[in-house]
Amino acid sequence: MLDQAGYQAELRAKLVEEAEEARSAPDRQLRSELADVLEVLQALAAAHGMSWEDVVTEAVRKRDERGGFDQRIFLEYVDHLG
Repeated sequence: MLDQAGYQAELRAKLVEEAEEARSAPDRQLRSELADVLEVLQALAAAHGMSWEDVVTEAVRKRDERGGFDQRIFLEYVDHLG
C-alpha cells in the first residue's frame, strides 16, 4: 500500500499516461480515454484535499481571467521580461 506522498506521485504519473492515451486515441475511443483522464483528475484532487467543485471553480476563475479555447487561438509562448 502506498503512503500519501507515493499515492499522489503515482496519480500524477497516471494522469500523464492517461492524457497520452487520450492524445493518441482514434476519435471513436476518445470519449473512453477522456473518462479515464477525468477519473484520475478527480482522484488526484481528492488526494490533495480538494473537492471537485474547488477545481471547477478555479477553472472558471482562470477562464474568466485568461480566456478559454472557444476561439481556437493558442498562445505559443510567453516572454517574461524583467
